[in-house]
Amino acid sequence: MTILVGADLSVKHCKPCEGGTPALSEAVLAEYLKQVQGWELLKEMKIAKSFKFPNFRKALEFTNRVGELAESEGHHPDIFLSWGKVKIELCTHAVKGLSENDFILAAKIDGLPK
Repeated sequence: MTILVGADLSVKHCKPCEGGTPALSEAVLAEYLKQVQGWELLKEMKIAKSFKFPNFRKALEFTNRVGELAESEGHHPDIFLSWGKVKIELCTHAVKGLSENDFILAAKIDGLPK
């Protein structure tokens, strides 16, 4: 797989994944992680990021924006909402790991108004 370092992932769109498609390799993951800000690689082959807000209402509004974005992209994160904090975890269940879709959605989430 060829990765365009510096390519704007936020202008790409998620594509449906099918079982049997391999997850991204560690080398490719490292390149994609350089293209999103503040996302960390978890042992479970997920990427995660926490966002802080001044109150519950702002955190909920952000959660709803992420939900709308996820629906429009057809790629759905795990979202954890608490007072003043939203944690997002992304993975691609069909490949049992991470795909380009996870990084596309991460870049788009980063572009949402906080």
